[in-house]
Amino acid sequence: MRRQLDTAIRLSLAGQVRNRFAWILLVTFVPVWYLLLGSMFGHTGAAFRLRATGTTVVVDGHNLILITAGLNSITLLTAFVVFAAVRRSRLFDRRLVLSGYRPAALIAAKTSAALVQAVAVGAYAAIVMLFFWRPSGVWTVAVAFMLAAAIYAALGLLVGVLVRGDLEGFFLIIMISLLDTFLQNPVGNPLANKSILEFFPSYGPTQFAVAGGFDHRVLASMAALSLAWTATFALLGLVVMRLRMPRPTRMMAPAPALDRPAPSTDTHHQTLTAAVAQASGGPGRNPGESGLPADQRVVPPPAARAG
Repeated sequence: MRRQLDTAIRLSLAGQVRNRFAWILLVTFVPVWYLLLGSMFGHTGAAFRLRATGTTVVVDGHNLILITAGLNSITLLTAFVVFAAVRRSRLFDRRLVLSGYRPAALIAAKTSAALVQAVAVGAYAAIVMLFFWRPSGVWTVAVAFMLAAAIYAALGLLVGVLVRGDLEGFFLIIMISLLDTFLQNPVGNPLANKSILEFFPSYGPTQFAVAGGFDHRVLASMAALSLAWTATFALLGLVVMRLRMPRPTRMMAPAPALDRPAPSTDTHHQTLTAAVAQASGGPGRNPGESGLPADQRVVPPPAARAG
């Protein structure tokens, strides 16, 4: 089990690392998205509701947009990479299971690889944001980005095992990520402080990032809520993946050998030929002779012999 798990984790990580398009998007899209959205909004005050503490804080709208831009970029990228990796490896995973690989090892490997990628992407987005704004709680914003990436990595896993085609999966990921992160920002959405947003996946990471980046607070309840979203998506995705995996084929036991195998056709033919030859006197005797005693021989009449 341990060897299978190590091998499956290496294969899952290698499949994600070989996605060159995702690496290009990660290196270029994240800073460009920061620059684009940051240039559209000025340094104006915005009221943000921290529901975990029941307070409203006034924050810099430009810096708040940078948090939203980071969340939007990493959720899209993480969900895309996990979704693509799951879709590409479906047939290979089926062959592994049919050849005796344990489904539990594959499921654990998918989960571990997705979490490793989420941590890496979240840390990268936090580092890039430092070139545009240095929040008071840098590590808090970094943790919030990792939490958001983990949520959408699990969502990418769930979408990858549910939808039938790639187009449907990409559409779902884009729409969910854009709406989810956009609605959390009061700068672009006047309804951002409504209670309904508590039921959105990025609510916890956004609250965690704003509280740490602007108000020097660590909201443990928001981190727990983010982990709950991650666990829910991951559990649903892994259950569906396990149900759709084939059952390993069992090798049929060979049939027991008989005590006396039936003679083949050639052997039976040879036995009959030997019996006929023995009855006729065997090879080397005249055709008219037989191997029977003289009193049992049938002698043809002279006319028949002459003819």
